[in-house]
Amino acid sequence: MKKIILVPSNLGLNPLYEGHIPGTRRAPAVLMQHGLQNTYAAYEVISLRCPDYSPESEPGTDILNGHKLRHLNLRLADEVEIARTQKLKPVVIGGDCAILPGALLGSRRSEGQIALLHIDGHSDFRHPGNWTRASKPGAAAGMDLALVTGRGEALLTEWPGIDGPLVADGAVIQLGERESHLEDYEWPDIADTDIQRITIFDALALSDNQLINMIFKRLDVTPLTSFWIHLDIDILDSGEMAAVDCPGTPGLPPDKLIYLCSTLFSHVRCCGITVTIYDPDRDPDGTAADLVARIIGSITGDI
Repeated sequence: MKKIILVPSNLGLNPLYEGHIPGTRRAPAVLMQHGLQNTYAAYEVISLRCPDYSPESEPGTDILNGHKLRHLNLRLADEVEIARTQKLKPVVIGGDCAILPGALLGSRRSEGQIALLHIDGHSDFRHPGNWTRASKPGAAAGMDLALVTGRGEALLTEWPGIDGPLVADGAVIQLGERESHLEDYEWPDIADTDIQRITIFDALALSDNQLINMIFKRLDVTPLTSFWIHLDIDILDSGEMAAVDCPGTPGLPPDKLIYLCSTLFSHVRCCGITVTIYDPDRDPDGTAADLVARIIGSITGDI
């Protein structure tokens, strides 16, 4: 059984221009309207109230909306923990990907140590070791993997009751990076960690089952550890999914993504999934919403 947690957040994204409010805040409601309401009709669905977005700096942090993000992630952690204590598998639908710390915090409280499969067209590994604030605060959506592995401001890396990072480097698989081969790649230091990296090119070269076997080879190093799936929808090719903040190519075909994630989500050790970064403002006719809702429903609907 599942519990559906809607997190309509845009706090982790930079504005595109003066006065812009990122549209990911509307994503959960739009996706429910495009089919997920029927998919999840038999399940409990809750929606968190998110703080209002601000493009302005906050005192005491270089992270955009940093204090609001901490508050939101603590609330999300409570809901994930409640779901797990009820033997439910949380499906967390964002919003932007800066909600990942809260999902993992709730999982840590209930599961103990966990592993993470981070499926994203970008590694989201920005941290003070490879980034210096210039004229504006940093967007946490480009930091989520760094934050959950303990890199960054204490505001979003240190959590009540948790000693050390939310997840250890050696328990993380990053799947889908499409830019690490470029000379100007932003986060080359990820190669110096114990994070397993499967680029989009590696993933496309493998059959579905070969890819799943590669993932479980790492997960089975600690066979009793639960794992969380984080799915950033920009893993899809921009030709099929332009309604994200940073579309790119190549990407995983939808059917390959569904097979991968549904296999993993149905596994007894999977403790939940976050799905993030769809932006309805970039999807005027709702075509992308139909695709995202179909993908989420196919991954989680029958479990």
